[in-house]
Amino acid sequence: MSEILDAVRGGSDPATLAATALPTMTRAVFVRRDEQEKFDGVATRDKDPRASLHVDEVPLPEFAPDEVVIVVMASSINFNTVWTSIFEPMSTFAFLDRLGKESYWGARHALDHHVIGSDAAGVIVRVGSAVRNWSIGDAVTVHCNYVDDQDPTSHDDSMLGNQRIWGFETNFGGLADLSIVKANQLMPKPAHLTWEEAAVNALCNSTAYRMLVSHHGAPVTQGDKVLIWGASGGIGSFAVQHVLNSGGTPIGVVSSAAKAETLRELGCRYVINRAERDYRFWKDEHTQDESEWRRLGKDIRALVGDDPDIVFEHPGRSTMGASVFVAKRGGTIVTCAATTGYLVEYDNRHLWMKLKTIKGSHFSNYREAWAANQTIIDAKVVPPLSAVFPLEQTGEATYEMHHNRHEGKIAILCAATREGLGVTDPALRAEVGESKLTIFRRHDRET
Repeated sequence: MSEILDAVRGGSDPATLAATALPTMTRAVFVRRDEQEKFDGVATRDKDPRASLHVDEVPLPEFAPDEVVIVVMASSINFNTVWTSIFEPMSTFAFLDRLGKESYWGARHALDHHVIGSDAAGVIVRVGSAVRNWSIGDAVTVHCNYVDDQDPTSHDDSMLGNQRIWGFETNFGGLADLSIVKANQLMPKPAHLTWEEAAVNALCNSTAYRMLVSHHGAPVTQGDKVLIWGASGGIGSFAVQHVLNSGGTPIGVVSSAAKAETLRELGCRYVINRAERDYRFWKDEHTQDESEWRRLGKDIRALVGDDPDIVFEHPGRSTMGASVFVAKRGGTIVTCAATTGYLVEYDNRHLWMKLKTIKGSHFSNYREAWAANQTIIDAKVVPPLSAVFPLEQTGEATYEMHHNRHEGKIAILCAATREGLGVTDPALRAEVGESKLTIFRRHDRET
């Protein structure tokens, strides 16, 4: 395998890459079918990704006419990496088996190992016969919407059709040296970013873009006040930047003074430190405390003078009751996840009597992902990269995310031999400035 990797690392021209043989195996991070019950009876917090994520060589599958093969220079950790690694809320092999029943090409995915990873930045080394807009040698980033283009609903909004998340609900994900990707997952790599910086954006940035910029979400307009839970995390930090770019006012909620300082450097003027305010939205497992919702609402009004027009929700169970309560009359709670639990509770009187809306949102379609990627290319949004791990330590990196030990995003070096490679527009990088591009890394090291 080293021959094709060395060719990409050495900057070989497309003809050389095309003439260099592909290996039959690739190094990858995967979970195993025979370990699906590994954590039965173990509390969620105590399930250890380091015990279930394996790094070894696996077969490289045949690629379809509408697919490309990429050498993955870097990837990243997302919360779905955690879910796959601890087999919650269900084993991802169930997703692969359903895909395996759909077609000849789908059958490739139903294996006894699942190569994971839903982000990637790398170089195309093979293109399928039906691929039109991409060529061998192109530097790309990968978004994770794996679309069924034969589902009629997909042609209105692909997120309403038979879509899957690549590397989570499909096999052959980005945490590998070589990966298989559909051509309509590809986007240009931002030229001013390193491989690891380019690899951390697509999933979280696209998700935040759909939620707060696209008409499919709750688009921010000038003057809107937006409450953002987990505002120093991967998705939250992109949300802060999109609100600022749209002329809105982000109100970031974080869990420490250090994270609050990170947000302020990112441009978020109004920050609530949950640890300092010690909100206790739940009296016990079954009972929420409305007085705590009211206290949060008062704190928000003390900061910005009004209730939030939009609440950017993703923790789920721990915060949804408070989110519905504090949103302005006629406001919107837009939600994309439930990292603290998906069986949420809220007081419906505060929804219907005050004409509020809960809007569900899930990743993004290709147009939205492309537009979100353009904000990175144009340096209007910076990557919240906080840490970098080698592929061999993916289990450790996933454990860090599982226990919320990092701000921003964690990158994984795959075929890239070291950090700092991949920049082809140093002038734009200098214009943006290293201090802005490294906000999260500097703060992560300090804490």
